[in-house]
Amino acid sequence: MSDDNGSRPARVEDVHELASAMPHVTVEYGTGDNPVYQVGGKSFVFFRNPRPDAVDPDTGERYADVIVFWVDSEADKQALVQDETSPFFTTAHFDGHPSVLLRASRIGELTRSELAEVVHDAWLSRASSRRAAAWLRARHPA
Repeated sequence: MSDDNGSRPARVEDVHELASAMPHVTVEYGTGDNPVYQVGGKSFVFFRNPRPDAVDPDTGERYADVIVFWVDSEADKQALVQDETSPFFTTAHFDGHPSVLLRASRIGELTRSELAEVVHDAWLSRASSRRAAAWLRARHPA
């Protein structure tokens, strides 16, 4: 199987590759030098520091590998987090916030194509209407 095959398990490196490949993206570095991918100064994917709201239910240890992806709506968020088999989750800290969380340790439960869709949707949810329309036209020419 080719390494660029979309059906292979996703990897953390794919998040970086996919996010940085989107148009007009800049990368800022947050606390602990975690990358924050932005379009038009708005974050759409970032790597989170361990926080008290995302912990292992058995040990209470803070998750050190949480990636945050913006979503377009609460309905999109619920579609990703309500499925018990989905690796996406949320916490009370993110109630009302248009984003979902994913532990890097579970990223391989997604295919690269599925991850690409989540990254693209995150970018679209934060890009200006003009940038989003141009990107969509380029991907789906008439």
